[in-house]
Amino acid sequence: MSIDEEEETKRMKKAKRKEKKKEDKKKHKKRKRDEESLEEVPPVPSSSSSADNKKDHRHAPSSDEKKRHKKKHKKKKHDKDGTIKDVADLELPSKHIKAAPNTDDVKIVGGRIVSFSAQDINVQQQIPQKENSTTLLLFYQYIEPVLDEESFKDLLHHVETMGEAHGITGRMRVAHEGLNCTLTGSYEDVRSWCKSLRDYKDGKYFGETEFKLTDNLPNGQAFPKLHAFKVEEIVNYGLAGVKAPSIHMTGVHLEPKDYHQKMMEEETVIIDVRNHYEAAIGKFQPPPTGAQYIDPMMRKSTEFPIWLDKPETKEMLRGKQVLMYCTGGVRCERASALLRTKMEMEEDTKALGIKGVYQLQGGIDKYFRDFPEGGWWRGKNYVFDKRFAHAPPVIETLEREVKKEEKGIGKVFVEIPSSAKEKLQALGNCEACKKPWDKYRGKRRCPTCGVPSLICKECHDADANGIRKLDRSIRCDLCVKEGITSKQQIREREEKEMEQYEKKLREIYGFELPKKKKRNAHDVENIPKRHKSAPNPDNITRLFIKNLCAKRVDQKELCELFPGITHVEWIMDKKSGNWYGSVFVEMATAEDAALAVGTYHKNKAYGRVLHVAYSPPDPKSIWPPPNSKIF
Repeated sequence: MSIDEEEETKRMKKAKRKEKKKEDKKKHKKRKRDEESLEEVPPVPSSSSSADNKKDHRHAPSSDEKKRHKKKHKKKKHDKDGTIKDVADLELPSKHIKAAPNTDDVKIVGGRIVSFSAQDINVQQQIPQKENSTTLLLFYQYIEPVLDEESFKDLLHHVETMGEAHGITGRMRVAHEGLNCTLTGSYEDVRSWCKSLRDYKDGKYFGETEFKLTDNLPNGQAFPKLHAFKVEEIVNYGLAGVKAPSIHMTGVHLEPKDYHQKMMEEETVIIDVRNHYEAAIGKFQPPPTGAQYIDPMMRKSTEFPIWLDKPETKEMLRGKQVLMYCTGGVRCERASALLRTKMEMEEDTKALGIKGVYQLQGGIDKYFRDFPEGGWWRGKNYVFDKRFAHAPPVIETLEREVKKEEKGIGKVFVEIPSSAKEKLQALGNCEACKKPWDKYRGKRRCPTCGVPSLICKECHDADANGIRKLDRSIRCDLCVKEGITSKQQIREREEKEMEQYEKKLREIYGFELPKKKKRNAHDVENIPKRHKSAPNPDNITRLFIKNLCAKRVDQKELCELFPGITHVEWIMDKKSGNWYGSVFVEMATAEDAALAVGTYHKNKAYGRVLHVAYSPPDPKSIWPPPNSKIF
């Protein structure tokens, strides 16, 4: 496609979007007039499937439907002794979620797609549709054999160009091995973008991709910009190149209902492939006679291959069926492929007699759509978009109503059974005061390992107001359990474990791994060994750093140089698009910022004299910027 054709395509798409917005406004006004003519009663979802409804996925209830709803609600609300025994018996709008393609999905996108409307969850709030017109898209796709350089550049150009043409925002991890994306946009634009990707190269790469869409989210949950990141792996396992197990070796993909049944089977283990800080606020809890839950206690995915190789891990898997799950399914692909490869190639793993490897298709996100009351899930699902974390739809509805009653602005519209109350309880605990808590908010990270800190509102406010400071002794539960008190401890342990793991890879698989670049003596001598703090009376946490070595410093090196970084904004040259060594960073605490300025300002690192200065943000600007958080 020529540049002129691309520009013409963009203009046509822009014109279509404007026309579509006008039509949506007209429909919204008409729907609003119709709704105002109805008496104020809680609306009920249409009894027809989502395939019978377009855009709005629901219709205004007629008087007959209201009567039927009231009778049905009254009939099912209580059993003989006047109480509801189980959360599954609750008659809630959020139970009617349709985790299936609607008419537009089939017509516009085709292929494998799962969608539902968040309005089914928020129906009690009666939020105007125009304020909830954002669609969230989650998907991934591995490509094997991997793309050559020319094909990779063509794919990158396609997803960026079509993203701009359709007004798509969010994050794309683009690698020679595939795509991993979290995107937002309007209802129609997201679907049109999916169609363009489905048809790319006549469906050669994305013909079987499963797209997961959530419509009618608040507009505040949309990403502001589109960022396409060029990466080695779409999930950073440290298994790029020759170390990567074939994606054709993955475990058996089970749909949520089949996976739910599998969790009830004996002689089964279920491995949570997510990071520990995610599992701390929510996880599967199969019945006592079912699968045994295993948390690998990882801070990041690169620790998984090493954990899987440990003797104690292998003993837990001996003679068992192995289930794996993660947020959306992508982390299970390499994880299950790695285990199955070891089962075929490594004698000690062969001897374990593992009875099969299975993974949850679509991850927790898809499981919630098939089990809106939660199934075997407990707690919140940590997500990497602007929802931050969410519970199963029915539980979210109940939680919202309970909060309303606590604030004195309403009453819980149904009696909450004990099984539901149990699911409403927070699984995690505040790292400072240890009270039950399950919301990762604020920008603080563990001062020793850098994972997000689980701090309750009271402790966060006390720290912000200077009443009770969150010092470096407040660490994540994993660092406390392992006795970790510095980043150096973790770094040294990781290097030692990785060296042993790679040595085994060379012995068993016979391939040579690329040699790692070592710091030369000149670099090491120039990194300050003495740390001192600079005065910081205004408790500023934002820093400006310039003259970093652009060839040597990446995110990992930056975080090692400046412990405590939570967000980073790389300052790119407007003309070339290149990075020349300047960044804005947000530090976890004012103390971390003072230490960085005192230690590095006008000192050398990698042979260059650094400039490190306090840089309070402009009150009119957004700081930290979206998508700058370090994971």
